[in-house]
Amino acid sequence: MDETNEYVMTEYQYDTGTMAGRNGPDEIKAARKHFSRLGGMFILGTIVVYAVQLVPMMLIELLKPEWMQNGNISLMVSILPMYLIGMPVLILLVKTIPKETVERHSMKAGSFIVAAVMCYAIVYVSNILGNIMTTIIGILKGDMVQNQVLNVTQSVSMWMIVVYMVICAPVMEEYIFRKLIVDRTVRYGQGTAVLVSGLMFGLFHGNLNQFVYAFVLGMFLAFLYVKTGDIRVTIGLHMLINFVGGVVSSGLMRLLDLDTYMQVMGSGDAAAIMNFVQGNLAGIMAYAIFALFVLGMMIAGTVLLIVCIVKRKFALEKGTVVIPRGRRFRTVIGNVGMVIYCVFWAVMIILQLFI
Repeated sequence: MDETNEYVMTEYQYDTGTMAGRNGPDEIKAARKHFSRLGGMFILGTIVVYAVQLVPMMLIELLKPEWMQNGNISLMVSILPMYLIGMPVLILLVKTIPKETVERHSMKAGSFIVAAVMCYAIVYVSNILGNIMTTIIGILKGDMVQNQVLNVTQSVSMWMIVVYMVICAPVMEEYIFRKLIVDRTVRYGQGTAVLVSGLMFGLFHGNLNQFVYAFVLGMFLAFLYVKTGDIRVTIGLHMLINFVGGVVSSGLMRLLDLDTYMQVMGSGDAAAIMNFVQGNLAGIMAYAIFALFVLGMMIAGTVLLIVCIVKRKFALEKGTVVIPRGRRFRTVIGNVGMVIYCVFWAVMIILQLFI
């Protein structure tokens, strides 16, 4: 990797000599209260999000139940109240918590491209792991676990996917789960900020399919934010990921007619398979090219990640307040607010698996 494309850490070094940690008992107690308040504000915001989504859904089910059969309308009824009311309230709640400004550092175009390739590898590899887990659970319970993202992308129009997955979700999620969380946790160390951002982001998705890759990707994006202080970097990467994973993959599935493909291939009828291949050759070729792209991103991104790990480019700096090693979990996670937040979303994930 040449110097122009060398990854983030060499460009964004901090003077560790200026970061003398303090770990007095009063500060640790204050830290635990700080994280509890963070979790508490997020759980209150979650309740608001659910409430503003539930009310219009109940009204439409009562007055015009047929509307909910339309994928576009159903999604709009869910996301409009969330983005117009629920998320803004969540933002206001979290903003009541004191923050520290993350120092800004520019990111070169080469580093952004390298980070994008790494993001794709992280998403695809961790998504495979998540799918394996849900498949095993589905086999054990005798009924396959529903992939909510796939269900949504296959039931709505392409323009809705673009608006929801490529524009709204990346902007709002990066602001809330990267900027708001990292700004309020980085004083306790970059590692703590990265972990909390990824964990809260992954849990917020509410299903196991997304939790695995959202957790890992969330930590990587949080790492980029603590090193650049530029939320535009993570928003741009999030948009790229969702564009390929939502728009491109969904479009190819529709072009290929994936449901028919699975039925024909499962039938074992050679003549039917041949007819399907001949009639859908363009879709099959396009999907094959996309599969090669995914494979290439997985290999290239994994190699880049390994190189960065070997060269120690993912080093994370201590914060102005250092939490002793034996008290970190109890301070950061084992407090009332964070426990309630984690338990709430863990229950939601379990319900999604078995209901």
